[in-house]
Amino acid sequence: MNASDGLPVVRTLAELTGLVERHRGLYVRWSRGPGADLADASSTDDLTGVPMPGLSANPLDVEDWWEGRPVRVWVARRLHDYAHLPHEKGRGARPWVLTGRENGRGPDNEPLVTEARPMCWIDGDVIEEARGVVERQERPWGPLRRSGR
Repeated sequence: MNASDGLPVVRTLAELTGLVERHRGLYVRWSRGPGADLADASSTDDLTGVPMPGLSANPLDVEDWWEGRPVRVWVARRLHDYAHLPHEKGRGARPWVLTGRENGRGPDNEPLVTEARPMCWIDGDVIEEARGVVERQERPWGPLRRSGR
């Protein structure tokens, strides 16, 4: 448990994979957490400063085209793709899982989630474990990161 908010902490990739296998409609959000996010319940477009109608998050649901491949690899990739965000979002940003209702798309085509309900934090060790899973795949892959100017 996280002492500050009472949310459970997922400590292994297997534990997070189990959540994804048991529940549909899960998202991962990289921020300072539900306490900071749920007050405003909206994200802001970094480029223009425009408020968006929901929290920017990334879906964890396995797509049909994945066709029975390991859910563990799917989840690892979803985490690894955005593992750069804590460095870009600043001190205290970390991943957490939520459910909610999609209310549009952000500028990077990410779901904007309203009626957000926090489920758990994701421990940093899970991100490292996901990185290892991705690095062991046959083809090279890196996080979805824009290059700086």
